[in-house]
Amino acid sequence: MLSEQEIRARFPISELKLDDEQLHIVERFAQLKSYKDGEILVAVGARDQNCHVIRSGEVEVLYFSSGERQVLGKIGPRELMGELSLLSGRASSLSKVAKGDVEVFEISSETLRRMIDEEPKLGNILLAAFIARSQILRDLNLSPLQVIGSRFSADTFRIRDFFAKNRVFFSWIDIESDPHMEELFKRLNISEGDTPVVAFGNEWTRRNPTNRELAEQLGILRTLKEEVYDLAIVGAGPSGLAAAVYSASEGLSTVVLERKAPGGQAGTSSNIENYPGFPMGLSGSKLAGQMVLQAQKFGAQISTPSEVLKLEFENGYPVLHLDNDKRVSAKCLLIATGASYRRLNVEGRQQFEGVGVYYDATPMEAQMCNGALVVVVGGANSAGQATVFLAEHARKVLLLIRGDDLGKDMSRYLSRRIEQTKNIEVLSNTEITRMTGKGHLEAVEIRNNRTGGTRMVETPAVFTFIGAVPHTEWLPEGIETDQEGFIKTGAAVTNSPFWTAQRQPHFLETSRSGVFAAGDVRSGSMKRVTSAVGEGAMAVAFVHEYLRNP
Repeated sequence: MLSEQEIRARFPISELKLDDEQLHIVERFAQLKSYKDGEILVAVGARDQNCHVIRSGEVEVLYFSSGERQVLGKIGPRELMGELSLLSGRASSLSKVAKGDVEVFEISSETLRRMIDEEPKLGNILLAAFIARSQILRDLNLSPLQVIGSRFSADTFRIRDFFAKNRVFFSWIDIESDPHMEELFKRLNISEGDTPVVAFGNEWTRRNPTNRELAEQLGILRTLKEEVYDLAIVGAGPSGLAAAVYSASEGLSTVVLERKAPGGQAGTSSNIENYPGFPMGLSGSKLAGQMVLQAQKFGAQISTPSEVLKLEFENGYPVLHLDNDKRVSAKCLLIATGASYRRLNVEGRQQFEGVGVYYDATPMEAQMCNGALVVVVGGANSAGQATVFLAEHARKVLLLIRGDDLGKDMSRYLSRRIEQTKNIEVLSNTEITRMTGKGHLEAVEIRNNRTGGTRMVETPAVFTFIGAVPHTEWLPEGIETDQEGFIKTGAAVTNSPFWTAQRQPHFLETSRSGVFAAGDVRSGSMKRVTSAVGEGAMAVAFVHEYLRNP
């Protein structure tokens, strides 16, 4: 662990001291509370937290990991205590304890949201402080959440993948390479056979937990209100998140149900270079994280993993049946479930899912590729972005395309960069025919479709980005789709037998009035991040129209 002096020098625990005007604003929204020496203001792992500004006295900020306790610093009068988890409802990663008698201005998370809305100047300062603290905790690798497991375990990958995609900060201890495993096993009272294990500071330890168990424990899976929402959004990709931001900011009660993690396919992109306004590019994870925070700031509820199994209609309202036997009702519904990459129909593929076969190329997967030769399959932008990113980590990247023209489906800037990168080799008219390995992927057989020639390639990782399968299997017959399963909207459903309203359907409206579709799941969509964001924002305008004139 870092020394106390190093942490205090680098962790911005006291960088925000409120002036008289700011303190006066806080006083209007806060309750004055007193704490005695040693009393806990916020406990690590707490989900129902309050924001605090110190009036008098000092508060100590503590960090716990693997049974060890470390002081990050002290907060004094006029200084702010708070984390991003105040807005997201997630578990606190730090503890705050009174040192001597302390008086604080205490603000609940709901009141904090209202203060940010009504006092935007101060609100932006607070948000900037929360974000800065979160980032420096990441930079210092200070997280009470640890994943202990083998790189060759599919369950270890599942847990790490779930945390990474949901932007849950954690550290990973690989039992294959860490020299201190025996000591850690003794401290946590576990054995190698128990792994993967997830530990949260001194609070709890779970042996091979499910994603749902982790989501409930950490506050990622939200408790949904028993009410009829103005708008329910299924899917938290760019279109769903954009709709959540606009809907919540305009006063509509909004819930977002996501089966895996916010961001969709775009959320796994290492660098989106053609998103307007970002000439240096930005990662899909960062874009998704900022949109989630923005939606939560306005009060949207985002719950994951919440998979919708069925859609029905009761009294004219859409009713969503979830995988945990819960139901969500809303006046309007936006379907933004996107699409997934197709699985390779290759001998041996299924046994290597998560231990050599991947559908995303993020920093987490890149850890598995250092110094190795890896294979990417696909010829569109997602494959191109993954190839360029992985080339920064792998010894060599083989890009396999079924045709003979790399520029046919890929943006020119990407194909040019691939051609200019020395450790990338493009194999045209080539596909994988077989995968082999003992417990994890070790080699693949590739075949040239023109010559019929085959050869074996030793590799620990194959990344596939081929085709697109829309997530529409849960929809009833009354929501029309095209031959490939993408949802029809607007003019395409004007003559549908399911359209019964005495008006023309809105541009993003499906064959059922009040039900809209946006993003990659919609038939005829552009399949670009920017257009998906635009459709999500546009959908909210149509929701307002529908609520005025069903």
